[in-house]
Amino acid sequence: MPPPKRIFFSTVENTLTPPDVLTDGQTIARIIKGVGKNVYNAELPGGKTVVVELEPKFRSTIFIKRGSYVLLDTNTFADRENKLDGEIVNVVRDEKQWRKMKYWYV
Repeated sequence: MPPPKRIFFSTVENTLTPPDVLTDGQTIARIIKGVGKNVYNAELPGGKTVVVELEPKFRSTIFIKRGSYVLLDTNTFADRENKLDGEIVNVVRDEKQWRKMKYWYV
């Protein structure tokens, strides 16, 4: 059974508005490809490729395709020892509005 529509619409609404400032450890990246279940390869602005995981609130709600932009938090998995380099904390849906922000440098 899918999640209720109100949860879906609130999640989509949250992805439309970009944050005012990025916290330490957050960066914008471009999705290269899907690796497995909720795991993606992303390219950082410097050209480095990282393996990231989709945050649970977006699973089965927001679908990410190759070439789309996401907001990563690299501090999430800093204390754990695994292959994941970060977590997708937001998905760029309205790219025009996101590009107007000061921190957009991709």
